[in-house]
Amino acid sequence: MELLDAHRGRDHGLRTAALLRRSHPSDKELQVAGLLHGLPRELRPLLGARVAGLAREHHAPAPPHPAPDVETLREASESASTAGLNAGVTEDWRPVLELLAARVRGVN
Repeated sequence: MELLDAHRGRDHGLRTAALLRRSHPSDKELQVAGLLHGLPRELRPLLGARVAGLAREHHAPAPPHPAPDVETLREASESASTAGLNAGVTEDWRPVLELLAARVRGVN
């Protein structure tokens, strides 16, 4: 949480995650990949391989036929740049982040 709070420009990640929460309410990993947009790479693996992979592929040059989840993440990120929505605060994401981190650690 401290890394998220300290990151400048986190509003873009919050808006991206909020858009993904609306369009894909059951896909917490996709939402968190949007939240982590632009954050240090070392944080991503703490939340699982899929989150890390989506975040990594999101920043890679776009292949001719990207995976659907990567394309969804890119579209949400682009929309977040112009979206005038109230995306909340970083603390709102604590339960989701803790859930994903617990899965990675194997805690039920």
